[in-house]
Amino acid sequence: MAWRCPRMGRVPLAWCLALCGWVCMAPRGTQAEESPFVGNPGNITGARGLTGTLRCQLQVQGEPPEVHWLRDGQILELADSTQTQVPLGEDEQDDWIVVSQLRIASLQLSDAGQYQCLVFLGHQNFVSQPGYVGLEGLPYFLEEPEDRTVAANTHFNLSCQAQGPPEPVDLLWLQDAVPLATAPGHGPQRNLHVPGLNKTSSFSCEAHNAKGVTTSRTATITVLPQQPRNLHLVSRQPTELEVAWTPGLSGIYPLTHCTLQAMLSDNEVGIQAGEPDPPEEPLTLQASVPPHQLRLGSLHPHTPYYIRVACTSSQGPSSWTHWLPVETPEGVPLGPPENISATRNGSQAFVHWQEPRAPLQGTLLGYRLAYQGQDTPEVLMDIGLRQEVTLELQGDGSVSNLTVCVAAYTAAGDGPWSLPVPLEAWRPGQAQPVHQLVKETSAPAFSWPWWYILLGAVVAAACVLILALFLVHRRKKETRYGEVFEPTVERGELVVRYRVRKSYSRRTTEATLNSLGISEELKEKLRDVMVDRHKVALGKTLGEGEFGAVMEGQLNQDDSILKVAVKTMKIAICTRSELEDFLSEAVCMKEFDHPNVMRLIGVCFQGSERESFPAPVVILPFMKHGDLHSFLLYSRLGDQPVYLPTQMLVKFMADIASGMEYLSTKRFIHRDLAARNCMLNENMSVCVADFGLSKKIYNGDYYRQGRIAKMPVKWIAIESLADRVYTSKSDVWSFGVTMWEIATRGQTPYPGVENSEIYDYLRQGNRLKQPADCLDGLYALMSRCWELNPQDRPSFTELREDLENTLKALPPAQEPDEILYVNMDEGGGYPEPPGAAGGADPPTQLDPKDSCSCLTSAEVHPAGRYVLCPSTAPSPAQPADRGSPAAPGQEDGA
Repeated sequence: MAWRCPRMGRVPLAWCLALCGWVCMAPRGTQAEESPFVGNPGNITGARGLTGTLRCQLQVQGEPPEVHWLRDGQILELADSTQTQVPLGEDEQDDWIVVSQLRIASLQLSDAGQYQCLVFLGHQNFVSQPGYVGLEGLPYFLEEPEDRTVAANTHFNLSCQAQGPPEPVDLLWLQDAVPLATAPGHGPQRNLHVPGLNKTSSFSCEAHNAKGVTTSRTATITVLPQQPRNLHLVSRQPTELEVAWTPGLSGIYPLTHCTLQAMLSDNEVGIQAGEPDPPEEPLTLQASVPPHQLRLGSLHPHTPYYIRVACTSSQGPSSWTHWLPVETPEGVPLGPPENISATRNGSQAFVHWQEPRAPLQGTLLGYRLAYQGQDTPEVLMDIGLRQEVTLELQGDGSVSNLTVCVAAYTAAGDGPWSLPVPLEAWRPGQAQPVHQLVKETSAPAFSWPWWYILLGAVVAAACVLILALFLVHRRKKETRYGEVFEPTVERGELVVRYRVRKSYSRRTTEATLNSLGISEELKEKLRDVMVDRHKVALGKTLGEGEFGAVMEGQLNQDDSILKVAVKTMKIAICTRSELEDFLSEAVCMKEFDHPNVMRLIGVCFQGSERESFPAPVVILPFMKHGDLHSFLLYSRLGDQPVYLPTQMLVKFMADIASGMEYLSTKRFIHRDLAARNCMLNENMSVCVADFGLSKKIYNGDYYRQGRIAKMPVKWIAIESLADRVYTSKSDVWSFGVTMWEIATRGQTPYPGVENSEIYDYLRQGNRLKQPADCLDGLYALMSRCWELNPQDRPSFTELREDLENTLKALPPAQEPDEILYVNMDEGGGYPEPPGAAGGADPPTQLDPKDSCSCLTSAEVHPAGRYVLCPSTAPSPAQPADRGSPAAPGQEDGA
């Protein structure tokens, strides 16, 4: 037989050369006659994946040799073979029976071929008779069609490839389980060209050979709308752009809406580089179709933008159009110049003004001035960019009735004129204009007596000196003495506690922002959020907890004093990332505007020598009626308990639902909704508070997890306890618990259940029980908030509507004989309820000596009707109710 030297493997080189020489020189039949093989490999024919076994058996004398397997003359180096040796006698020199077994675990095309066994005995080698392994079965797919999305009526290709043996293999394509025109026997159709589809379809292929048919996977081809065309500008205004486009074909699926994105030209580099997604989040608007047209509002005048559009059907969105550059036109100024002054001195008049505060909507080109007297016609003048001018007056008859108006103008036209300003006579001692005015005529300037000038300079110098001495004296006193007298908490006596106050730098808001090391973009957004720390004066502490405190304060704002609540944090910000997150959320909260949502007045920072970043201070409106939880507790546990009617409780729930509906539309997740974080304003309406900026000011209703994080577990949704994932639906769960708090008038949820046991308690299907006097409809609404699947819970819009309908269905509440109020006096009376600005820890006790005036029904206060006024706080010796507030910083085990 023909022979070739095997590849080098475990067989030594000398054996290979001897074997090749022996095969070439030995006469035919020598091996067969002297072969030790008594059993040769058989034949295997099967389909892919079959497990097969080949065996060789030989009888030798002396030490048994190692058996090697050959496939098509090549030694199988990594063959899965086993060898069994059985002696026929007791002596090692007796005969041995050797059985070698080759196992093929999963038959593949590469396993097919001729198999033999090879042994080396002495200086000779012996090869068994060959056995054959063949592959034969159903076709096997090498490539199958894949899922994809295509635009409607757009051609595309699909691929499919299969092989035998046996060959040949023919392919048949099917669309939606229906064979296409090509039939088996016409050769393999590996690539299928589809000219276009108008609906989503499925494609598969069948492979046929002599053994049968194999079917490939089914690929789904989703048909999306074509890319919109002809995106163009229809009209433009300084703050509005109207664009239109032509929709592409969408097959049998009508378009549901189109989405338009607009972006400032600051991202022009990324757009021109061909990036598929914009570098920053663009403005996204949806347009109902038809018409295929949309007006973009609230844009910046005289500003370039980029816009693009995509349309969506029930199958999905089309691809975006290319970015289209557009630009808003220049507009006229929105307001007149400010602070106009007109002064007459003899036959000359000085007019001075400042740039308009309202947006210019373009590039300021100059100012126009108009003046008119009682008997003189109106005179118009173009002043240019100057902000002051000198007028030469003619005569004295009409000078006293002269009025002046000023307007700014851009390339788009004149802005509104200012109100007429009468010309006033100059009096001795009155300051002259700051800058030397440019005269419109060649008339001489004012002639001032020299002693007027000297007297004014002396008076000004004296004022400056007095002011400087006052400031130096005040600064020296503060730096030297600091705060000396401080009242004690125990006896209300004044004691001396000397504490040096270090000198401080009177930095402006600009300097503070520059020192934080934040991005310029965030710094620009914080202009209206940051408050100068020196404009905030702190008063008494309203509530203090483990992580922070709430203090009464006064904010000096535009020469007016505003009473505020100031929240401070004892845990400082440690990283720049935490600082930027804090400030970004403050920017977001500053824009909140809803009667049932606590608004943020501003944020400032107080320095710390030991921390790398200053500690934040949050400034909120002062709520003199305190938090809702304390209000409910005092109605039940005060010395003068007052029954709160159901109408009032449902009104509280509806207010909270309205505020949360507003927050959810702003894509804002509260994560800590509870009665303690809802405040009562002067009209006894509830405001949702404590979202975002003060999450580290916690009390005993929170359960500590990990090193620092604490969680209000009795208010948190079950999925948030498990995965720490918060959504608007997890806020709905917390709202249901808050409704239960209101219905029970301040009781703690899940009485008798430890915080650490809440998750297991909820997972077993347990929920809060219906309060004794709670309406069935209200409890059914609460229960819907506690559905296990978040998608089954109602939205805040549904909750608000249901609660408002429930409130309308209730009969009007009867007016009580005597109505009690809390904190009606600004100057004193009953101490402010704990957390007067939202959610701080309640104080451990109230001073029983404090009192408040109680009004009768004939003296209804404008603040509202149902306001409680307990004369004294609950006695410390009184048994605590499960719903009573915990002491600051104390863990609540209830």
